[in-house]
Amino acid sequence: MELMPGYKHSDVGVIPEDWDVLPLGECLVGRPSYGINAAAAPYSDALPAYIRITDISEDGRFSPEKLVSVKSEQAGNYYLSDGDIVFARTGASVGKSYRYNPNDGALVFAGFLIRVRPDANKLLPAFAAAYVTTGNYWRWVRLMSMRSGQPGINGNEYSQLPIPLPQLPEQEAIAQALSDVEALLATLDQVIAKKRDLKQAAIQQLLTGQTRLPGFSGEWEVKRLDELAEIRSGGTPSTGEPSFWDGDIPWCTPTDITALNGHKYLRETSRLITPLGLNASSAEMIPAKSVVMTSRATIGECAINAVPLSTNQGFKNFIPFVKTDVDFLYYLLGTQKQGLIALCGGSTFLEIGKTQLAAYEVRLPSTKAEQTAIATVLSEMDAELSVLESRHDKTRNIKQAMMQELLTGKTRLVEGGCDG
Repeated sequence: MELMPGYKHSDVGVIPEDWDVLPLGECLVGRPSYGINAAAAPYSDALPAYIRITDISEDGRFSPEKLVSVKSEQAGNYYLSDGDIVFARTGASVGKSYRYNPNDGALVFAGFLIRVRPDANKLLPAFAAAYVTTGNYWRWVRLMSMRSGQPGINGNEYSQLPIPLPQLPEQEAIAQALSDVEALLATLDQVIAKKRDLKQAAIQQLLTGQTRLPGFSGEWEVKRLDELAEIRSGGTPSTGEPSFWDGDIPWCTPTDITALNGHKYLRETSRLITPLGLNASSAEMIPAKSVVMTSRATIGECAINAVPLSTNQGFKNFIPFVKTDVDFLYYLLGTQKQGLIALCGGSTFLEIGKTQLAAYEVRLPSTKAEQTAIATVLSEMDAELSVLESRHDKTRNIKQAMMQELLTGKTRLVEGGCDG
């Protein structure tokens, strides 16, 4: 393919003629260094916080499930400084990176991480941190891991990583543009987290009757689940019979529910069965606007099916009676996971039987009108969350597209650069 004027081939692909490519090791202050080999200790304000591979999120943030500390006389030699970048050097997460953010507090890095300190006279830390999230970087990671035969990259190998190098003003412009988008993503993350907390509080208040909506009064009632809905099970047609599969009947498995990531409506399934398959198995048709609920292993994950479907045997499905609001039932079942798990009696393989489930009791408004009013409030909160999550996804995609353009030089942000 003919090169555009002003571009050249390099070890990292086609780049502008005025860019260089250097090994990472030539752009650092000192050599890559390994973290401290010390066990994690319970978190204490009197001890430094510890960052390990597992504390780094997939998008390169310090995101521990639980803060831990490190107790060692040598810990002072392993504090991260502003501009430092650490890489995971082994295991399934090899290549994952984190650029130290002073807002995360003082951090000591662990032994399975490698620290590099970019020389800001050659390579801006923010530019380097952006580059090590690109497809080019991850292809290099896979190649280096394949060479050694096991997932792992040592300090010397990280020093060989080829880095495209614009002049510093362009590095700064690129890093700033990406930082602006990252800041928007962080703001959206905060708003989404707050909205989720508000929704959880509303669920706690409204689905227990602690807070009543205007216009409703009177005692709530206790009902068995089989008084609220018809309960149907699922089944699996023989996988050895081709005529049972790839038809036009959606067939739901727990994986389809997991893929919803907590969203309410199930609109399609990954597999389809035929009427022959349905009739030859214990699977049953579930009308649209029912609640499908996992009842094996993972208990109590729910969705409302937007289309008629069938399920495998890992489900119990609720077809609501006329006096039951389907959205309310969905939210109510979502609050009952621990109680439903308790029905399994502590067995190793968790499964709820239809008889047990039918007799399970819940407390709810005596009128469908109040059920619907509660469900409407929660549905509106879900709709707000969906809009925010969609905006977050679009912004993340924009960032990925910007990285592809800016970190390859296809689009230039400085005067005199070549336009992409």
